[in-house]
Formats: sequence, structure tokens, C-alpha cells
Amino acid sequence: MPDLYDVTAIGNAIVDVIAPAQEGFVEAHGFTKGAMNLIDEAQATSLYAAMAPGIETSGGSAGNTVAGIASLGGRAAFLGKVADDQLGEVFAHDMRAIGAAFDCASLRGGPATARSLINVTPDGQRTMCTFLGASVHVSPADIDKALIEASRIVYLEGYLFDAEAARRAFEQVAAIGQAAGRMIAMTLSDPFVVERHRDDLLAFIDQGVDLLFANEEEAKSLFRTGDFDTAVAGLRGRVKIAVVTRSEKGSVAVTADETVAVPAAPVEKVVDTTGAGDQYAAGFMFGLAGGRPLDVCARLGSMAAAEVISHYGPRPQVPLKDLAAREGY
Repeated sequence: MPDLYDVTAIGNAIVDVIAPAQEGFVEAHGFTKGAMNLIDEAQATSLYAAMAPGIETSGGSAGNTVAGIASLGGRAAFLGKVADDQLGEVFAHDMRAIGAAFDCASLRGGPATARSLINVTPDGQRTMCTFLGASVHVSPADIDKALIEASRIVYLEGYLFDAEAARRAFEQVAAIGQAAGRMIAMTLSDPFVVERHRDDLLAFIDQGVDLLFANEEEAKSLFRTGDFDTAVAGLRGRVKIAVVTRSEKGSVAVTADETVAVPAAPVEKVVDTTGAGDQYAAGFMFGLAGGRPLDVCARLGSMAAAEVISHYGPRPQVPLKDLAAREGY
């Protein structure tokens, strides 16, 4: 099977609503600052009405990563579930407009297309309140075997691990990808995902994951430790490549016998951290799909993350391909 895509990503198809907020707004609504809080459709409606004016854009963690791959000049595809409604049409249009393939059938007769209401406090931290709607209805029936076989890297969004049908789809994807000699990547997505599914996640990682992304808190949670070095030791050799991001401390990529530490790319002002991890993964996987060494992959990730945290919104506002060329990557 020829390599038609650098990366195919599977995740929640979500429309993001991003607005500035004061600390008191987040506290008054009882949300955990800096985390992803699940809400129902009624809560989504009332919170949206209370939020400050903001921007609306197609998002979702894996969808944002696909946008980063495309911005770098890579070939990407996205597999995720939207409803047969207006927001679903908006999401599909946005994905195709950036040059990514998106051909997953819309959900009919079920919940509405997902949306994430993101309040950004003055320190740049984003508190996500997410109505998952149709997005969690990804199932094994949605998996395109030929698409998986044609992708150098298949990227799985950890948030979907909450849904039983999506978890079965992940297992199917891993089996197809491994049989075809493709690399299976996964992001842990959120410390709360790890807390809810630690044992099952570890079992799936051991069985089906080649490349694992985690931030420092997720990595520590996975191994029930408060020590960064202990968490890295737990990851080393568990997968072919493990990458741990550390915000302003940069990132560390480890294999069984190699450790690569790369500093964070400089940012004049952190405006909004929404999408930082998503874009880091985009840069890293774009480099890896192109055969670049680990340190260059990590620097591409840091570059992409630095661009996205310099403005509101989880997707690049300037072509990452141009930034990479300027940096000599």
C-alpha cells in the first residue's frame, strides 16, 4: 500500500468557542481551571450565553493536530463523528478547506455535533467545558481499513478512550496498522483521562502503541508518581518513542536507549495555551513521517506550539511550513 498520508488522526470532532475570562468566572461556575470539564447540552447552552464575546472555530484535539500537519505542508486525514446538522457541516467544510481528507459518515438521529466552550484566563490557561455530543459515537464501523494502511502514522486521541465503542475502534485501528507496518501514535490528552482509565490505558499502550505523547502531569499520573524522572523511566522502552512535554521547560523524547531534551521555543507573550500540545504533536509527527531525527522532530513540535500559544485559538494563524523553512527545518 502506498503512503498516501503522513498522518491520519482519529478523535473528537468538536467546534471550539474561545473567549477571555477572569479567574472569578471559572470559579463561580465550579469548573477545574486548566482542565477539560464534561458538560451536558443544557449546561453548554447556559454557559455559552454567559461567556464573553469570543471566536468560534472547528477544533477537537486530534483535529487541531491535523490542521498543524496541513499547515506544515503534510498530507493528513481525519476520522471523527459529527451530526447531520449545521455545526457538523461547518466542521466538515473547515477540515476539507485546510486540505485534509474527511469522509466519515455523519450521525443521524443522535445527539448534536460536539462543542467545547473554552474560557481563557489572563495567565493564558484555558478551561475547557465540553459537550461531546456526536463525537463519541465513533465505532469500528467507521474505520476505513484502506485509509489506515495508507498512513505512515495513525494518531489516536486519548479523550476518545472514555467511549467504549471508540475504544474498540482504537483496538481495530492498532491491529490494522500493525499488520500493515504502520506506526500507531497516541496522546494521553488529559490527567483525568489517565485517572479514569489508567490500567486499561497501560494495557492498550503495551499492546498497540508505538509513539506516545503526554504532558508532564499525564506522565506522572500514569505511573502514580510525583517525580518526573520516575515517570520517564516508566515510559522508556514501553513504546518505541515516548514524548513528554513540559510547557516552558521544553520537552523530552526517549527511546529504549536514547534521550533527547529540547528547550521550549521562545514566545514574546503567552496569550492562550489552547492547542499547544496538539500543535506540538503535529510538528513532531510531521518530522517523524519525513524521516527527521528526534531532536529535529522535537524542535518542530516546539516551534508549532510556540506559534499557537501566541494568539487565541488552537490552530496556526501563519503557515507553519514557512516558519519551519525560516528555522532551517
